[in-house]
Amino acid sequence: MQEPPRPADEPDRLQALRQLLILDTPPEERFDRLTAFAAQEFDVPTALLSLIDDDRQWFKSRVGMGPCETPRSISFCGHAILQDDIMVVPDAHQDERFTGNPLVTGEPFIRFYAGAPLRLPDGHNVGTLCLLDSKPRTLDEIDLAILGSLRDLAVEELVRREPGTATP
Repeated sequence: MQEPPRPADEPDRLQALRQLLILDTPPEERFDRLTAFAAQEFDVPTALLSLIDDDRQWFKSRVGMGPCETPRSISFCGHAILQDDIMVVPDAHQDERFTGNPLVTGEPFIRFYAGAPLRLPDGHNVGTLCLLDSKPRTLDEIDLAILGSLRDLAVEELVRREPGTATP
């Protein structure tokens, strides 16, 4: 297993994440609809809107996952935010970054992962919209396009201010 490296812009990335004022907030229907649709569309047991904080990945929305956060050190999403393209791991047992990872060897027994980085307008990747399955799989070009579009909707919602909320 490889712990995800930190992006070169980590202090600025964390500041951008915290300026969203969304960490540790209650569930919201606007995000829950996206993760529920993603789980159904891709026929996966788990879909998450994951935000990568300093030492944890926190789930703003989750379908099929009990905990509301996991350590960043074992997160797949910590690896995914290092790139701009969707990161697909067809079989975590065959990927040296994840062999031995407790999320692979124990609950939720991740085999397949696809994470679309949530890139804010300022260029910082603050998390992912991701899909998990306990069996190996792949995504075709149409699947990648759909996941990318859902990710874009999630980013729009992240940066959209609800009426009556303060701008950071």
